[in-house]
Amino acid sequence: MKTLPLMLCGLLIMGGANAAADSKTAQQLDQNLTPVGAERAGNASGTIPEWTGGITAPPPGYITGEHHPDPYQDDQPLYEITRDNLATYKNILSAGSIALLNQYPDYRIHVYPTRRSASLPYRIYQDTRANATSAELTYRGNGVQGAASGIPFPVPKDGLEAIWNHILRYRGETLDATTNRTVVNPNGSYSLVKIDKQVYFVYGREGNTTDDIDNKLFYYKHQVTAPASLAGTALLVNEPLDQIASVRKAWQYIPGQRRVRRLPKLAYNDLMPDTSGMLTADTADMFNGAPDRYKWTLAGKREMLVPYNSYKVHGNDLQYSDILTPHTLNPDLLRYERHRVWVVDAKLRTGYKHAYAKRRFYIDEDSWQILMVDLYDADDKLIRFQEAHPINYYEVPLMLSTLEVIYDLEGQRYFVDGLSNQETEYDFAAIASPRNFTASALRRENRK
Repeated sequence: MKTLPLMLCGLLIMGGANAAADSKTAQQLDQNLTPVGAERAGNASGTIPEWTGGITAPPPGYITGEHHPDPYQDDQPLYEITRDNLATYKNILSAGSIALLNQYPDYRIHVYPTRRSASLPYRIYQDTRANATSAELTYRGNGVQGAASGIPFPVPKDGLEAIWNHILRYRGETLDATTNRTVVNPNGSYSLVKIDKQVYFVYGREGNTTDDIDNKLFYYKHQVTAPASLAGTALLVNEPLDQIASVRKAWQYIPGQRRVRRLPKLAYNDLMPDTSGMLTADTADMFNGAPDRYKWTLAGKREMLVPYNSYKVHGNDLQYSDILTPHTLNPDLLRYERHRVWVVDAKLRTGYKHAYAKRRFYIDEDSWQILMVDLYDADDKLIRFQEAHPINYYEVPLMLSTLEVIYDLEGQRYFVDGLSNQETEYDFAAIASPRNFTASALRRENRK
């Protein structure tokens, strides 16, 4: 697979740690780079176009709160990849995509024209430009200082900076959502778990300073509303930015016990509640939490076929049974495009245990959203594969996954999260306060 020769690779090689280099980086964000550090120009072959601002306004007639119509609904696939023609495209496919094509004869990848739709509020661009001369990693890379909003490292010098760009990417200030998750068994059977979730973001909040952050990233809680056997189960998380300086705090409410209990820990290899044992704590949102147990390597930037502009699978004309098919999500509903991605390798440090001894991340240059992850065991065997299927939520605007899936290549099952086709659309203007995200608040809510 070819590593692209980029104009900004010189900064990576030379270090860019001094003030002069940082100032040069900030200047590039106004010139040959986009406001978040991507290459503004398209590629030589024309298969990746120039970034011209992404989606800056909703489609005509759209009303905030409605389901998002596909702004690219007239696009037709350029070509289809199957196991039969896989060899032609191997150099632009992830190991996980190749594994799915080889393992399942009916699986296919529909490749559409590339649309660089990613966009963010102007203030996030301003904050990112300021970060280019102020943000830095804390001790051993376990946190970030000198930034309260925006992408901290628009031109990353190493793998840790790149992964922090994903962790700290803009996801709004608040979020209320109803989504469904499930494990799809090899025979296609599944049982949906519906959750109501709320998030209050501290990092990225308008007007916040580094003092306001106070090592807080966000507050999160959800409550299961279906099936009846799980209804009322709730999870609360207070997420620090540096999780070595201050550990993540998590509580769970179980209706049968009628009490809120503090989880001893919820990090790294611990299994996430309500995911049927398929999701480790640090694979939620593709990757989250403390990065200290891995050695991170920036492997450069590549052109890859990745999930993108996934409005079709997001559509409210679909039933969940249309999406959830045996072995994989329904490939006819998925959209892949050719984009440049940062490739980051993570290798488990000696002395630690984790189901995933090695991971390869593919991070979108335009949004810093992780789009795919190859997951390997201690024997260097590819055992699982993650995908995020994003859309531009153009009423904000921001790029965020509408579905996330993790494929168990050995068990031939998969876990999917984010199904919201038949639910009320995400609310990015919800009223919330940190006071809503305490153990006592959780206790009060579940005793009503």
